[in-house]
Amino acid sequence: MAFDGIVTRAMAKELHDTLATGRLSKIYQPTDTEIVLTFRSQGKNHALVLSAHPSYARVHITNDTYQNPQNPPMFCMLLRKHLAGGFLEKVEQFENERIIQLSFISKDELGDTTSKRIIMEVMGKHSNIMLVDNETDMIIDSIKHISSSVNRHRTILPGQTYKMPPSQEKLNPFNLDPAEFSRKLDFNAGKINKQILNLLQGVSPVLANELAEQAYMGDKEKYAAVFVSFINKLKQDDYEPTYFRGKKEDFYVMDLASIEGTREHYDSMSELIDSFYSGKAERDRVKQQAGDLIRFLKNEREKNIRKLTIHENTLKKAEKADIYQRQGELLTAHMHQIKQGDTEAVVIDYYDPEQQQLTITLNPHKTPSENAQSYFKQYNKLKKSRTMVELELEKTNAEIDYLDQLIQQVEGAREQDVEEIREELREQGYLKAKTQQKKNKKPNLPEPEIYTATDGTTILVGHNNKQNEYLTMKLANKQDTWLHTKDIPGSHVVIRSAEPSEETLEEAAKLAAWFSKSRLSSSVPVDYTKIRHVKKPNGAKPGFVTYDQQKTLYVTPEESLVKRLANK
Repeated sequence: MAFDGIVTRAMAKELHDTLATGRLSKIYQPTDTEIVLTFRSQGKNHALVLSAHPSYARVHITNDTYQNPQNPPMFCMLLRKHLAGGFLEKVEQFENERIIQLSFISKDELGDTTSKRIIMEVMGKHSNIMLVDNETDMIIDSIKHISSSVNRHRTILPGQTYKMPPSQEKLNPFNLDPAEFSRKLDFNAGKINKQILNLLQGVSPVLANELAEQAYMGDKEKYAAVFVSFINKLKQDDYEPTYFRGKKEDFYVMDLASIEGTREHYDSMSELIDSFYSGKAERDRVKQQAGDLIRFLKNEREKNIRKLTIHENTLKKAEKADIYQRQGELLTAHMHQIKQGDTEAVVIDYYDPEQQQLTITLNPHKTPSENAQSYFKQYNKLKKSRTMVELELEKTNAEIDYLDQLIQQVEGAREQDVEEIREELREQGYLKAKTQQKKNKKPNLPEPEIYTATDGTTILVGHNNKQNEYLTMKLANKQDTWLHTKDIPGSHVVIRSAEPSEETLEEAAKLAAWFSKSRLSSSVPVDYTKIRHVKKPNGAKPGFVTYDQQKTLYVTPEESLVKRLANK
């Protein structure tokens, strides 16, 4: 993921052009590594996300919504204290490094004008967000505290002087003469791409590969010409934000011929990066929050799979019940031929069309009558167990289906969905109930996700069983259109229309297919019918329904469609 110095340069200019002189109206901290700043600029509100996530560090304007904690973290409160209501003076990059500075003018408690800046360092697991006083260069606070025992080169703690990260002794490509660039390359040593990477400040491996491939097997003049063309394009801010989709997804400020896969071009870097990272960081947070749930559900599923095997083996044994009954009846019919002490009896099998002889094993310590009764007892026992096992098999298969559905829901959950799934597991007896619950607190109603079809029709999607049940059984009208993947675990989807257009019906079907276990499949069957034809059986688990008078559509899920309908 190439958030290098070149991407940082393009982003800094874009943010300055869009947000400079704007007023900072809201500050939130949805997670321990992310800050969201809302600016009022050029007559619009813009949400700027700053992320110091170890895998998804970035800075860009976003259209995503974030779930904020009820109690703001201390760093968020401190930012509000120093910056809320202030104005953004400028956004600038430090040389060609992955460092962006946002300078603010604001008022302190006494009404005096103050100058502070947020420094965003986009450096993988070392990423950080700091609030620094412009006059003293003192760190007021940071989203991550780094002591001298962790980093001997610099300390990032409140009260310390801010220092730039240690220099890597690379050359700023925007201040480098093209001839000097080519002179610095050792053509005899080979691996030109690695040489470029080690030579130029803020250049990522993907860009180094691109420059090396463009000038492949060329002389110094060729490399200088490629370098000049590249730098001039960037100096003119001639960007072409590109999303590369292939075996490995990536993005860059321009199209790169060296990267395989399809291309998707965007109007701005923020739109590109927002699209690239949308959902990735949230899925990572959900994975951390719900990791214990996934493990628990998969363990429960494995238990039921083992139980299923035991039941199936028992059922195979029960299939011998009729054999024991036949042997008991044959012993009774030939009782006069058998004596106590015999270990076996050879009898004519009246059930065999050819009347062949059959050898039946006997217990020599039992009388002929007791031997016959023993076979009848085994017959009755197996017959009874077969009835019970068939019921248990049905229950176990239903349990596995239920667990499969929960696993699918957790794997595709939003942050706000996880607690509802936990609550359902508590209600169903899988997890222990909370020991302390606030009294007189009304439970929050489930919140299905809202989408808007191309023609403006509202489409609602449940992301867990509580949302599914609330959506289908309470929120939807009887004439609304209901959709669900056919015989596949997935979300309940409702179109708020009795007669939706074919386009809306197909879009809703694609949402149902996307939010199902068949997300990565093609030609997914999706049933649809009116809400009035959907029923919940008495005693059924949450989210389980039966329906009739359905029709079936076959669709292929599209992530781009899901994002487009969500943004609408």
